Amino acid sequence: MTNQLGIDLAGAGFEFGILFGGIVIGGYVDRTKKYKDVTMALFVASMMLLVPLGLTEHAIGKEPALLIAALIGLGVAAGPIQPINAELAVDISYPCDETAVESVQQIGGNLVSALLVPIVEIASRQDYQILPGIPKLSSDIRGDVVMLIIMTLATFSYFSSFDCQLKRSMADDEDADAALDVIITENTTVKINGESSLSDKKVPFWERKGRQ
Repeated sequence: MTNQLGIDLAGAGFEFGILFGGIVIGGYVDRTKKYKDVTMALFVASMMLLVPLGLTEHAIGKEPALLIAALIGLGVAAGPIQPINAELAVDISYPCDETAVESVQQIGGNLVSALLVPIVEIASRQDYQILPGIPKLSSDIRGDVVMLIIMTLATFSYFSSFDCQLKRSMADDEDADAALDVIITENTTVKINGESSLSDKKVPFWERKGRQ
């Protein structure tokens, strides 16, 4: 899988994984509002899927099928993290402007990514041995993958303490409750001359005719 076609297909698979994860996982979070729980699970999955990308098992070498599967899986797991938490940022900062909130997140994220590129390139030249004294289990892992795993673990630890009200969701729920109260009020009975009867607006025309 070192030819250009193989590389292109691997990249396309990664992008497909991001799209698929965004639709399926993002849709689930949109319905349930479980931003934190899903994000924490995605962090764990991402750390696990990063390992095969930089690991060389000395006994079997690098398995192309495993690498491609891990790459696509990483797209599914890591891809939705940004849009999910962009939505979370908008939810907790309500009523702040949504565009401004997402712009700050995008600029901050892209800036940090750009600053990390030269550091990751240096780390990629490093190689760490794992169990060198056991031939059947000995392997090595690249430094850039180790660095990404450490960063993901640090983010996971920091995010685990996150606790904030979902202000926009709460406001939406209040609006929905208010609308429901209006509907219920319009359908309840009203008192006329001491007797309980339905408003003519809600009584079928044949019943109204009989009363007249």
